[in-house]
Amino acid sequence: MPELPEVETIRRGLAPALEGQSIAKVTLNRPDLRFPLPKAMKKRLEGAMIGALGRRAKYLLMPLDRAETLIIHLGMSGRMLIEAEETDQPGAFHHDITRLKQHDHVILTLKSGARLIYNDPRRFGFMLLEKTDSLDEHPAFAGLGPEPLGNHCHAQGLHDALLLKKTPLKSALLDQRVIAGLGNIYVCEALNRAFLSPFRIANTLALHEVEALLAAIRAVLEAAIIAGGSTLRDYRREDGALGYFQHDFRVYDREGHACRNLDCKGVISRAVQAGRSSFFCATCQR
Repeated sequence: MPELPEVETIRRGLAPALEGQSIAKVTLNRPDLRFPLPKAMKKRLEGAMIGALGRRAKYLLMPLDRAETLIIHLGMSGRMLIEAEETDQPGAFHHDITRLKQHDHVILTLKSGARLIYNDPRRFGFMLLEKTDSLDEHPAFAGLGPEPLGNHCHAQGLHDALLLKKTPLKSALLDQRVIAGLGNIYVCEALNRAFLSPFRIANTLALHEVEALLAAIRAVLEAAIIAGGSTLRDYRREDGALGYFQHDFRVYDREGHACRNLDCKGVISRAVQAGRSSFFCATCQR
């Protein structure tokens, strides 16, 4: 499932093509995704102008000049693609995925002539259309922790939140109420950079360890955003290209390989925690 860097990459890629544009036509090729599409969605979107795109955790936010915001969650296989005559389509990729047009479920045709296409073979994604001024109160956002790259996220606050968690550290970081937007891949990566075991009980961390952890979280997220996100199965950027951050993974999916931390002679192991694979180095992660 796309994590924070993938959604942020898509937001940044879509912004130049969408912001300030009016939606001329809405094509809905089915009534639902994971959940039913918003009521009267076509009528509510057509003619609306798109404002500055946003992101909250793993949600893409498309504000409209009608005091409503289109909320998009990509699920496991959702893609947002820009289609225009002048768009250069990429060539070969590490994991190429053929786009099947029968999975183009929602299409927004802009006044510029470009089309924003939501393609989702598995239909685990969903869309909501909610009032902009009350988004923070919506069940999707109420209770979410701070954004790890935002100004409201700081080591003391994260330390205080972890003090309340008697669960393994990895599980605590995946709790969106503690910190928003993190998923399995980047938690594994950040824990390795911070030399912390995924099995460490969260409330045993000292403040200086949380400071190192938060620095590692930010470093791995920023590196992934710059690289364009991770290529895992169905993920594509907004132009159809696949991300390349997987070439820089230190632990994820590297079971049996040497740990990349300086002066560490350990080997990456894999274990299952709460039904998910944890990749870590037992030698340097304590």
